[in-house]
Amino acid sequence: MSYARLPGPAKARIVRMTVDGQPISAREGDTVATALLASGRLQVRRSAVSGTPRAPYCQMGVCFECLVAIDGVADRQACLVPVHDGMIVTTDRDER
Repeated sequence: MSYARLPGPAKARIVRMTVDGQPISAREGDTVATALLASGRLQVRRSAVSGTPRAPYCQMGVCFECLVAIDGVADRQACLVPVHDGMIVTTDRDER
């Protein structure tokens, strides 16, 4: 499954951030979850019980499937946090 962006503002400012040590670009106004999906990163964590991959789901802060560490603060909901230049995001994508 892949996600395609809808057309946005013609002059949307580009924000540069780091996800799991890799640089990605996002549009100003994107949430972290939107930036992750748009960059092709579907898995952001693993289930604590079964270890199965989890991805952003509801995009409105209800399901908690998009928990990541943002700028050193753990368990942030990626769907609720807007991106900013220099942001550092760490997902729980370790191989089990």
